[in-house]
Amino acid sequence: MTVQDAIISKLNEGLQPTYLDVQNESYMHNVPPDSSTHFKVVIASSVFNDKRSVARHQLVYQLLANELAGPVHALALHTYTPEEWQARSASAPQSPNCQGGHH
Repeated sequence: MTVQDAIISKLNEGLQPTYLDVQNESYMHNVPPDSSTHFKVVIASSVFNDKRSVARHQLVYQLLANELAGPVHALALHTYTPEEWQARSASAPQSPNCQGGHH
């Protein structure tokens, strides 16, 4: 199972999202080819109802603790309730270009 597949599986199981998109953005950074170190997660889940952004992120961090302790260096999170996601016209912000560095 790839790192991306593990992330998808754990988030589906733990948060039962109505929308989930996990993108490996490692290619946008100064890392070796075919790396699995930088990910963008866009997720809509009713589990996030009545939770602020920090609490939502903490839920994701708990589910992905092993990945964050190992291969994943960076995780861009965009967490929404299903209603918030719909109000955004099912669109998340684009990731910024890499600022350099050796991560």
